[in-house]
Amino acid sequence: MIAFPALRTLLIAATASGLSFGATRAADDFDLSPQQPGRLHAAKNDAAIAAIPKEFKFVTPGKFTIAVSPGGPPLSTYATDAKTVVGADPDYAYAIADSLGLTLEIVPVAWIDWPLGLASGKYDAVISNVGVTEQRKEKFDFSTYRQGLHGIFVKSDSPVTSIKQPKDAAGLRIIVGAGTNQERILVKWSDEDVAAGLKPIELQYYDDEAASLLALQSGRADVIVQPHAQLVFIAARDKNIKRVGTLSAGWPDRSDVAIATRKGGGLADALTVATNGLIKDGTYGKILNHWHLSEEALPASETNPPGLPKY
Repeated sequence: MIAFPALRTLLIAATASGLSFGATRAADDFDLSPQQPGRLHAAKNDAAIAAIPKEFKFVTPGKFTIAVSPGGPPLSTYATDAKTVVGADPDYAYAIADSLGLTLEIVPVAWIDWPLGLASGKYDAVISNVGVTEQRKEKFDFSTYRQGLHGIFVKSDSPVTSIKQPKDAAGLRIIVGAGTNQERILVKWSDEDVAAGLKPIELQYYDDEAASLLALQSGRADVIVQPHAQLVFIAARDKNIKRVGTLSAGWPDRSDVAIATRKGGGLADALTVATNGLIKDGTYGKILNHWHLSEEALPASETNPPGLPKY
């Protein structure tokens, strides 16, 4: 998963209780209402419908049933009514359902439960920030729809303006989650810097999101690296951090987020065709832009591309 457990702790409680003051401020940039008046809809895609195998049976006839783990805005979260799931992933799912001529049915699930639920046929697909990995491809099929990115952010008045490669981060104090993919990448960056005669990167670890952000604002750290979407929301909410770069979850290669479906179930190619239709007609880009995630756009969807290797 390209995920954000710390955000789950910090933000789900806030939205479920009617939103914290910080999340309310973010409503200026993100609509978290259950009504979602700005949601985009898509036209039927005959090619995508034709790509669905005749023998394929949806969980509920006439519906596209998908699982979502409401991990936090802007990807997916509970709306201000504490029961409706909203965000970029649900909006994309609605557009896919429209493309297939189906009604969308969203099933909120805990992240840990989606693999078993999908394999057992409880839903047709999972659209919940699932990263493509070689291990997951052994059990599931994938249709990509976003890049898997980590965000590189600094406080708003930081002198650091751009971090694109290892040398840009040499000598900086960077907050990162222990045991995460981004930590693994930054350790490699630091090794490259040392090998080039530059200062190593100093990695810092904190127990929760609030402590991390406080360390950044107080000057105890220079940079924070976490899942990009998470930091996009925090930047809109707090108005005191800015993006200076992004980092592929598969660095040095690209790593993609995808719709997960049952292995060999036959739906993946149709979903790929549907996504490419949304990319071509501009609906896809508008959805990402609506949730401030344009940096995560893919040029085209693929079925079962190379995924993150087993480490």
